[in-house]
Amino acid sequence: MTHGKTSYVCLPCRASYKQPYDRERQRVCPRCSRGLIHMGSAFAAPRRREAAAWRTLEVLVNAGIGFHKSCCGGPGHRPRSWREVRQGLAHARRTGEPVAKVLTRPTP
Repeated sequence: MTHGKTSYVCLPCRASYKQPYDRERQRVCPRCSRGLIHMGSAFAAPRRREAAAWRTLEVLVNAGIGFHKSCCGGPGHRPRSWREVRQGLAHARRTGEPVAKVLTRPTP
């Protein structure tokens, strides 16, 4: 049985690649030769020119948030705009909650 493809991204190049998942193999970006980040099969990459969307994605990656499907469907709520991320980060600083927990909740 073959498994479906999953998404990998290179943040500096703003590029996304769909490739078969292999835990042992480190994927590298064909543009800059840096390591690719495994995002999950439910990931949809923003357009390369959408700088705010890539900045949002970078915050999510640094917080350890992926886009992996669960048994019940998709990955759940993820912020889609830089404004949502800023609000979530401010809420996390105020309350002391982990950033990953705040950003994956529908309303911070």
